[in-house]
Amino acid sequence: MPPAAGRCSRSDTKACWLALLRTPGLGSRGIGQLLEQVSEISTLFEARPQILENLTLKPKVREQLRRPDWSLVEQDLAWLEQPDNHLITLQDPEYPTLLRETADPPAALFVHGDPALLASPQIAMVGSRNPSVSGKSTAKEFARYLAGAGITITSGLAIGIDGASHRGALAAHGATIAVTGTGLDRVYPASHHRLAKQIAEQGGALITEFPPGTPARAGHFPRRNRIISGLSLGVLVVEAALRSGSLITARQATEQGREVFAIPGSIHNPLARGCHALIRQGAKLVETAQDIVEELRPLLHTLIPNEEPGTQISDPENRFEMDAEYCQLLETIGYDPLPIDEIIAQSGLTAEAVSSMLLLLELEGYVSSAPGGCFSRSGKA
Repeated sequence: MPPAAGRCSRSDTKACWLALLRTPGLGSRGIGQLLEQVSEISTLFEARPQILENLTLKPKVREQLRRPDWSLVEQDLAWLEQPDNHLITLQDPEYPTLLRETADPPAALFVHGDPALLASPQIAMVGSRNPSVSGKSTAKEFARYLAGAGITITSGLAIGIDGASHRGALAAHGATIAVTGTGLDRVYPASHHRLAKQIAEQGGALITEFPPGTPARAGHFPRRNRIISGLSLGVLVVEAALRSGSLITARQATEQGREVFAIPGSIHNPLARGCHALIRQGAKLVETAQDIVEELRPLLHTLIPNEEPGTQISDPENRFEMDAEYCQLLETIGYDPLPIDEIIAQSGLTAEAVSSMLLLLELEGYVSSAPGGCFSRSGKA
């Protein structure tokens, strides 16, 4: 593949950007510094040695810019030609404002799905890859409620809390963004291939700063986490051990000036200790998804473009429709506290289904929890 002076030009800035992104040793910070020194990135690839010599660059990077791997650029361009694939760079007006304002924004984002979602009000949801059944149900139902309120759920497509959060948003027919640590031509973990497909098909988006063909590497995931928090108004940690990648995301959120929320748990649950540590450090303790909506409501309004006066964030209460199983479960519960074991036995539903459904019914105000694992009707019709 010859050096594409015609391919990488002012009329085809995508090729120039891809060549820049593929330059070893440059990285997002290096690209950001370059953008401060040149007005047109196409000039970096013109056959004029003095241009590169006048820039603040390491010798190896300067040499790489003189000899880009155009074969990789062509592969990336072929990926971009496929349906619903996009490249959004720091110079594009579509680049998400909140992420641009962080200390280390990605130079560009590869997007599969709806790129407009990047500008939507978002809440990041993170937590353990090996959550308890209760933790997974909590993540799913919180995501379902928040997505029903018109908030995009952003997470990392990992197993555990991430996957439950994405699924909760999809169950509400809401929007969700998956930020990956690989190129978008592959799915990690492979077990989430179907989930990734559902996200794109239901109007969501998969995004990454890594070009197609990039495999999963340990160092990619902390970098991915800064994007998850950087896109969002706040980060909700559902379950996390004391040594957890979720706490890294929470720390990055704090550094980025984002809100951090944590759900408390049992003092005997090791997966609650990370959340308890965050609360001691100043994270907001939340018991219901409505707590988050109320906390973020002023910020949500400021982020909605072209908002008409009087516009309200959707009330998810009006979106919840009780199906036959929910009605069956609610009929089982009286106004006196009933142990969850008896609720399961009388309803004929599985323990996992009852746990998940009770959480949503409590979030929606139909039931109240009581000490000893009991539930009762709240009086809401």
